[in-house]
Amino acid sequence: QVQLVEYGGGLVQAGGSLRLSCAASGRTFSNSGMGWFRQAAGKEREFVAAISWIAGITYYTDFVQGRFTISRDNAKNTVYLQMNSLQPEDTAVYYCAARGTPYSDSNYDSSYWYAYWGQGTQVTVSS
Repeated sequence: QVQLVEYGGGLVQAGGSLRLSCAASGRTFSNSGMGWFRQAAGKEREFVAAISWIAGITYYTDFVQGRFTISRDNAKNTVYLQMNSLQPEDTAVYYCAARGTPYSDSNYDSSYWYAYWGQGTQVTVSS
């Protein structure tokens, strides 16, 4: 059974940093893209960042570009999201996701293409 478990959420002041981790089990995702999405209260889930199965290729949405960094450790089957310069508008539940089809980055910003999801971790940024 595939499981994704997120860690690292919490409460932080504006301008602070958090590092989210997502540990996968049940299968290896070294050949699959992985991503982070978030959902704020009353809003739809939105894409944050994705990392390709190809080393060094990452994707970000405009509002986190330059502040967030996605990375992965295939040996640990884990993906990370380093979040710096956090702002109150970054407050949301953050979800880790993994693509079910390997060797593809198409539509990396669409939740439809991710087959596996974590339970989410709350990030709250106070002003």
